[in-house]
Amino acid sequence: MKKPGAQSYISGVINRDRRMLAKTITLIESTLPADQESARQILDALLPRTGKALRLGITGLPGAGKSTFIESFGMMLIQKGFSVAVLAVDPSSPKTGGSILADKTRMEKLAVNEMAFIRPSPSGKTLGGVARKTRETLLLCEAAGFDVVMVETVGVGQSEVSVASMVDFFLVLMIAGGGDELQGIKKGVLELADAIAVNKADGDNIERAELARRQYEMAFHLLSSRYRNWTPPVVTCSAITMAGLENIHKTILEHRDKLTGSGELQVKRHEQDRDWLLFLVREGVQQWFYESPAAALLKELMQEVEKGSVPPTTAADKVLECLKGQRF
Repeated sequence: MKKPGAQSYISGVINRDRRMLAKTITLIESTLPADQESARQILDALLPRTGKALRLGITGLPGAGKSTFIESFGMMLIQKGFSVAVLAVDPSSPKTGGSILADKTRMEKLAVNEMAFIRPSPSGKTLGGVARKTRETLLLCEAAGFDVVMVETVGVGQSEVSVASMVDFFLVLMIAGGGDELQGIKKGVLELADAIAVNKADGDNIERAELARRQYEMAFHLLSSRYRNWTPPVVTCSAITMAGLENIHKTILEHRDKLTGSGELQVKRHEQDRDWLLFLVREGVQQWFYESPAAALLKELMQEVEKGSVPPTTAADKVLECLKGQRF
């Protein structure tokens, strides 16, 4: 079956044709050289239409209720008249590469709402639970005119660094009642967070959630803020009862207004473009390497290293020497 031309993809995205938007994302995610060239042309044509959406990153420990929160928060935004795109990254099996891709079943209301678009993508072999083309997918959703784009990560870890490098506001969801709340969160995650929300603050868990909120608040006082005009707040919420979601929305808007006024948001987005460039270069160099004769030599030398007949240092030198004789 012949694929549509580049202009068909571009027009489909601009007109927010869901079917064509999904096909364009699939093309962007493809590793085939011909598809990659088409994807670059399409993305370059759509880039002038990007940059207007509010970019949100959502992460948290397993069991923090990320999917429930995103659906409740997304529905609240839709009721306010906003259109919402959700990029939900599912963990892939390290053995088979398979992925459950169950976010559409976990977000039933959003999945059928005309003002929402959910794109589950497998994390594949990408470090930290962010799909390889998440940045590009985010930009396509912006070009399609979505007001808010939310990126959900698999869990805590390296993914926080990846998501923080592509969003405006990074929200960490936590829960109370699981022992020492601070035990499950790393200093690095706190340093990346623009706010922490203690979820499941409902029923008989409200007091524990408030206690956890105070603990996180104290932890933030030990860290220096990344911004001149913003101190990350800690709030409580319930994705089930919707309590606190309005406050989180106000917090996000206040953060955007302050960073826009100080010029920090523009600087942040310029830094994100720089990080994207470096990522693409590293990805390109890696792909070039594994298509070069040096990759075959590396495979041979790995066997020798495993046998103990060649030390790793010598093997590495041989591979690098082989690379010096090659050109892009």
